[in-house]
Amino acid sequence: MTRHFEQAEGLYEKKDPATNGFVFNQTMLRIADPVRSLDFYTRIMGMTLLKKLDFPEMKFSLYFLTTGEDFSEISENEDVRTTQTFGRPAMLELTHNWDDTAQNTQYHNGNSEPRGFGHIGFHVPDLEGACQRFEELGVVFQKRLNDGKMNNLAFIKDPDGYWIEIFDAKRIAAG
Repeated sequence: MTRHFEQAEGLYEKKDPATNGFVFNQTMLRIADPVRSLDFYTRIMGMTLLKKLDFPEMKFSLYFLTTGEDFSEISENEDVRTTQTFGRPAMLELTHNWDDTAQNTQYHNGNSEPRGFGHIGFHVPDLEGACQRFEELGVVFQKRLNDGKMNNLAFIKDPDGYWIEIFDAKRIAAG
């Protein structure tokens, strides 16, 4: 079966075999308060903390979060678990520099000038239900479902002001 994917100017069409085995592993966001951010990403967004790494000599900590239901194959052995963590696709890495606090730190979310990073995204199976839950939990919305022209998605903000796109993949595919 031949698969045809999207075409775009500047796209290298043939995969270089030297890239076999490459895994997109993480997107990193800086956070000012680990307790606040871990609560948001675990309780509100349903993620699981897979691994925490502390670097006392450099005064920062890394928190690796993932989604998914089956963690039965995640090892209790720290070395194996670290290898498993860095071999997984699509994790969120939260970085806390110990001198950064919610009282003294505000991060650029990439959506004001100068623009850069935009958002991370979550598929949810019940878009209206998820947005209602976020509303009930007091989550800040950047864009509600009925705002603007794109009514099949919403944007919420995490505790540090980063945008999170909320969508149902089936509804995006339907147009």
